[in-house]
Amino acid sequence: MTRTRLSEQLLAPPVVSGAAAPVVGQTGAQLMAGFPARGVDPSWPSTCEDRSAVLARVLAAPFSLENPNSQRIRGAGVLAVLGWLADFPGGNWQQRWDASGAEAAGDWRDLFIGESVGRWRNAPGEPAPHLSIGLMVLICADVIRPGLDWLLRFAPARRALATEMARTRDSTAFAALNQACTEAHLESQTRQQALTRIAIIMAAKGGPVSAVRVGDCVELLATVTSIGPGSQTNARSPLFYQLLRQHGVLGEDAPAAIEMFSGNGQPTCEQLIDRYKIKCRPVRDVLVDYLRERQMAMDFSSLQRTAYLLGKLFWADLEAHQPGIDSLMFSREVAASWKKRVMTRARTSTSANGEQLHRTSARLDGRSAFSAVRAFYLDLAEWADDDPARWGEWAVRCPVSATDVSHKKDRLTRKSRTDQRASERLPVLPALISWVQAEWARTSDLLAAAERTAAGELFTAAGQTLRRTAMKTETTGRVWAEVPEGGPRRDLTFEEHRGFWTWAMVEVLRHTGIRIEELGELSHHSLIQYRLPDTGALVPLLQIAPSKTDAERILVISPELADVLSQIVSRIRAGQPHVPPIVSYDKNERVYNQPLPLLFQWRRRLDNRAVSETALRKYLDHALEELGIKDGGGAPMRYTFHDFRRIFITDAIMHGMPPHIAQLVAGHRDINTTMGYKAVYPEEVINGHREFIARRRALRPSQEYRTPTDAEWAEFIGHFEHRKVSVGDCGRSYDTPCIHEHSCLRCPLAAARARSQTPPGADPRQPH
Repeated sequence: MTRTRLSEQLLAPPVVSGAAAPVVGQTGAQLMAGFPARGVDPSWPSTCEDRSAVLARVLAAPFSLENPNSQRIRGAGVLAVLGWLADFPGGNWQQRWDASGAEAAGDWRDLFIGESVGRWRNAPGEPAPHLSIGLMVLICADVIRPGLDWLLRFAPARRALATEMARTRDSTAFAALNQACTEAHLESQTRQQALTRIAIIMAAKGGPVSAVRVGDCVELLATVTSIGPGSQTNARSPLFYQLLRQHGVLGEDAPAAIEMFSGNGQPTCEQLIDRYKIKCRPVRDVLVDYLRERQMAMDFSSLQRTAYLLGKLFWADLEAHQPGIDSLMFSREVAASWKKRVMTRARTSTSANGEQLHRTSARLDGRSAFSAVRAFYLDLAEWADDDPARWGEWAVRCPVSATDVSHKKDRLTRKSRTDQRASERLPVLPALISWVQAEWARTSDLLAAAERTAAGELFTAAGQTLRRTAMKTETTGRVWAEVPEGGPRRDLTFEEHRGFWTWAMVEVLRHTGIRIEELGELSHHSLIQYRLPDTGALVPLLQIAPSKTDAERILVISPELADVLSQIVSRIRAGQPHVPPIVSYDKNERVYNQPLPLLFQWRRRLDNRAVSETALRKYLDHALEELGIKDGGGAPMRYTFHDFRRIFITDAIMHGMPPHIAQLVAGHRDINTTMGYKAVYPEEVINGHREFIARRRALRPSQEYRTPTDAEWAEFIGHFEHRKVSVGDCGRSYDTPCIHEHSCLRCPLAAARARSQTPPGADPRQPH
């Protein structure tokens, strides 16, 4: 694809879905209010039929079977269940089922007694198999609606339930759902579990597939969570919800992800403090009120950090070491011991022999707790002037002095530490870039070659000869291969997936220097254009959404970055006319964002999901592990996402970008922050010093820099040998003035040294 074509694709306007988006920031409970679950009706026509009417309906099509023996067993089961329920009180079959206590029993079939049931038992103690079949027929015929809890706990009730629902109640809808699973290459077990979940909702709530509501799906997952996954794998899988939403059952206003209903939103100030179990109620209340006052002036991430510093590192620590403390005024000794504790971090680890090892290390952010506590005390003192009734009793002497909150030394230490990280990682960056590019090309070639190869056949690509594995490749949509000589199977589909997204992540981060949260928020809307007024040429721009500084900024898209972004857009479109909008979760603000056409998204079964930072972290670690590069301490080198940002700023300034422009590109409020990101290298110092010497020589008379004669050079060398000052032979302190104008032969220190080193009988004034 040519660069012109790539630019056209990159600047193509995004298409926004017209589906209604949920309100950003709603909690799951608030969202659930707009999508309630269906209630359980006490009565409906099918359950009110008499015994003969029920038998006539369930023993005829579509419930009847062609096999006479199977139909005989089915009829016997229906008769047995109806006869058993008839003995319980109730105005309909559902009321009799509730009165039987079957759902509360461990196995409802153990409640049966009588000879008719005993004839069907395989062995003493084993339940009659026809009972489960008879009950399933009555459930599919909507005569009985068991509870969700019972249907999920009692495995025999779920066996073949989806198949029977598809055959007897809504064959058209189940056929469409099965087709969607086939097109998505879902394996049979995953498909069956999703369809069974839909059948369970139909069994408990009644109606066809089209009657299922969003609230029913949420209620089902909540029930699964309450009873635990048990032996079911992927018990909390939202695949059934994705199937229903894709089928159009849930409506256009249905949330794009069912996980949105599990979001608790942002914890309140009370919840932020109460997690630390503060015993003193008055202090707890003042901390809560303080957070509430500060809440409007900071984002949630900063508020949560303040609650941690004040609630855990400050007051919870004081209560742990000073039981019964109930006042913000305490002695200097208590304050000194707290300051000492907060600057260290206790860690517990387990040795190879199982022994518990306890060690302490310096807390890098200890002075942040000092700053938070000092701000807390000073704020209370200031607020006491405005509202003495509320804050007056808490306006006391601050235990943290201005000297304690001085971060100068910490900043220097942090600067040195980060400069060292950048100095180690910048030389490695070209090797990392080369490896991720080669890895994506290699995995792409392997996958393409495997897809052209029949199962069980050998293929050669990227210098490797593998055999395509036939196991489950047709059902999962993944391509597997193995070494002909034997060994573990390799998922070539995942290897290509990992190779591409590792390459995309490294390229975008190194070309832009953006933060990792900004990377996750890049969308198709971020790609904008600017037309130059003089030439009319279009300049592609990348708009970075507000994140840490709450200010958006614009970056020019270089040709190399344009290629990367175009590859990403092509991949996530997957032949579709537009980038699909997806819901993402903001872990810093604890809210779900509205659907956006994010660039970093990948396919997950039936729909697309936002790229996980955890997954990207694993992919980057894998790349560095494969490179085998060690850091200065001999440990495997590890990049953080922020390392790319520091390297980008350092490299930009080293190559001539003015610092104030780098500040705008990086999105820093203070240029000193930008300069703090810039690492200083020995090569940069040497080159700068050489340039200074060159400029100085150009300004001074040229005769001062003539080549010395042999006599002048010999005189200089001889004088240097006599002085012996620069090499430290003089007895005086180094780099201190000499009263003898460096005439070391007349210096008493030099003379004393000479006498001490003169052999017996020799003249100390003569050289030896």
